[in-house]
Amino acid sequence: MARTATVERNTLETRIRVSINLDGTGKSQFDTGVPFLEHMMDQIARHGLIDLDIFCEGDLHIDDHHTVEDIGITLGQAFAEAIGDKKGIVRYGHSYVPLDEALSRVVIDFSGRPGLCFNCDFTRAAIGKLDTQLFWEFFQGFVNHAKVSLHIDNLKGFNAHHQAETIFKAFGRALRMAVEMDPRMAGVMPSTKGTL
Repeated sequence: MARTATVERNTLETRIRVSINLDGTGKSQFDTGVPFLEHMMDQIARHGLIDLDIFCEGDLHIDDHHTVEDIGITLGQAFAEAIGDKKGIVRYGHSYVPLDEALSRVVIDFSGRPGLCFNCDFTRAAIGKLDTQLFWEFFQGFVNHAKVSLHIDNLKGFNAHHQAETIFKAFGRALRMAVEMDPRMAGVMPSTKGTL
């Protein structure tokens, strides 16, 4: 069964459409008006082997906040829909990713319980025009709507671009591991509770 979803979310601040295929090849298309965010979304697609299309018209004349946060929300909704009842998935994923001097670790659990622990002291307030505080907003939106527990730790790094890129690459790889179908768990809920 195809693990795909297309979700639209329209508010007075943003109009968003996200399409994903969890069993893709890493193809992506983006039109958000926030170039560095698109670069980070490309890391999720390529390293997660998730086909990902994101379109957003946001109130960028104010700032990037609503666009970045609402993309996180809509992406989380798309994951929740595409993953279905979670039977047979690995459930947990983790990854360490280095980039030159930077190193990040991401651990995720498709637990059905939203929780975010985000530890990164970015060395710059902005990367290009993008406020680095908005990465927390993106991941909080994702966590709340995908209903996952997510731990993100930037362990090393002095280049803010490298810090962000290692986080998003590790996030993509952790997602790939967690949503993978486990042939030894076919049709089985990966929880002793019997539900997630």
